[in-house]
Amino acid sequence: MASSPPAGHAERSSPSRPEDYRDRMRRSYATRDTPWDVGVPAPELLRVLDHGQFRGKRVLEMGCGTGTNSIELARRGYRVTAVDLVDLALQQAKDKAMRANVEIDFRLGDMTTLELGEPFDCLLDVSVYDGIRTRDLAGFQAFLRRVSRTGTRWLSLAGSATEPLPNGPPVVGETEFRAELEPWFKVLDAHEFRYSLAPGFAPLFWAILMERR
Repeated sequence: MASSPPAGHAERSSPSRPEDYRDRMRRSYATRDTPWDVGVPAPELLRVLDHGQFRGKRVLEMGCGTGTNSIELARRGYRVTAVDLVDLALQQAKDKAMRANVEIDFRLGDMTTLELGEPFDCLLDVSVYDGIRTRDLAGFQAFLRRVSRTGTRWLSLAGSATEPLPNGPPVVGETEFRAELEPWFKVLDAHEFRYSLAPGFAPLFWAILMERR
C-alpha cells in the first residue's frame, strides 16, 4: 500500500512541508510501525484489472510503499514505474520485486517534482490523493497533467468523508473530489467500499476510476 498512512497515522495532523512528512514516514518504516502496509494487492485494483478497465501497458503507481500493488501489475504484464518519497519503503519494494522476479522502474523522491518522461496509460494511488490534497493540491494537479494524456485511466482509492475516523485515513467527500479532479478527469465510476486494513479495522474508502479528458 502507499506510504500515505491510512491507519493509525492521521494525515490531518501531518506537517505541511514535504521533508517533514517524509521524515515522519521514514521513522514509521524504520520502526515497522506501518499498519497500512497490508501485504496483499488492493481489492479494488484487482477488480479493475479483472474487468479489463486498465488500458495500455505503461502504469505509474504514485506512493507505491513496499510495492505490493506494483508487483501485481508487473506480474500481469504492465510496464510499471513506481514512485515513493521514503527510501526505506522503496528498498523493501525492490527486494520484494526481486523475489517475485518482476522488473519495475522504482523512483525515489517527491513525485510532484520528479521528471518521469512521457505520459502514462494508467495511474494508481492508494491513499495518496486524499492526503496530498491538503498539503499541495495545486502541485499535485499540475503533476497529474504532466503524467497523463487524453484517455489515461486513473484509479484512486481515497478515504471517504462519509465516515471519518480519529485514527483513520485522510478523507475526501464526493463533492470535493469532483470539484478538484473533474476539470481534467471524467469520473467513470465512484463507489464506497470497506478496505480491510487490520483485524476489526475496515474504514470506508472511495474507489474512483477516472479517464483523462
